[in-house]
Amino acid sequence: MMPLVPPTIRTFHHDEFALDRLLEAKGGRTVSVCIPARNEAATVGAVVQAVIGSAEGGRATGLADEVVVVDDGSTDATGECARNAGARVLRVTPGGDKGRAMATALAGANGDLIVFLDADVENTTERFVRGLLGPLLLDSQIALVKGCYDRPLNGEPTGGGRVTELVAKPLIELLFPELSGVHQPLAGETAAPRWVFEKLDFADGYGVELGLLVDAARRFGPDAIVQVDLGVRVHRNRPLPELRRHATDVLRAAFARTGPSFADPRGR
Repeated sequence: MMPLVPPTIRTFHHDEFALDRLLEAKGGRTVSVCIPARNEAATVGAVVQAVIGSAEGGRATGLADEVVVVDDGSTDATGECARNAGARVLRVTPGGDKGRAMATALAGANGDLIVFLDADVENTTERFVRGLLGPLLLDSQIALVKGCYDRPLNGEPTGGGRVTELVAKPLIELLFPELSGVHQPLAGETAAPRWVFEKLDFADGYGVELGLLVDAARRFGPDAIVQVDLGVRVHRNRPLPELRRHATDVLRAAFARTGPSFADPRGR
């Protein structure tokens, strides 16, 4: 039997989207950058600053009209750090549910286009927002943009994303093979028009990213989903026992969309 070839998902690089071109294409549309955050005081301020100002030293890019941080029940100074950096902060209690935090951000944001970023990334730059917005601003047929990137682990250039490699990608190959070309299905860096997110369900917890991806493909078709290479993404890698909850949430979101049984795509 010939090996299966993953379906093609259109892929761009963030360098393809020059800022001047995007500002012209943006026109009168507004952009909200939303950042769910739980106990991320060490990094959330820098993420907000990267969105508000460019990497060249604080010059506003004009792409983001607002930055909304959802303080997901933090017990540290996450909210204060985000506010001091220039974000509008919404607080959710009790916390610990990324899906609920993202839904809260959508409800509280004002933009026509919504960009989600993670709060724990140590090397966020303006290219994240520029890259994620580029396809949406230039092609009205695109419904959802996913970020993709290399993830270092323990000093090696790759190897991060253990739940992605061991849980999410095998699930997608078996249950949603039309999406097997998505490199980072659990990426927190994602963007869509507001009206698209409003038609999708925000799954509980850490299953939210897989749920949004699958639901968008079913409603708008896989061809309406693209991915953008954002380069290298650096964040803390959690101890293996902490990843069990993440994996369980991903499994729950997948099975909620398929039921307990599924067919092998190879016909066996």
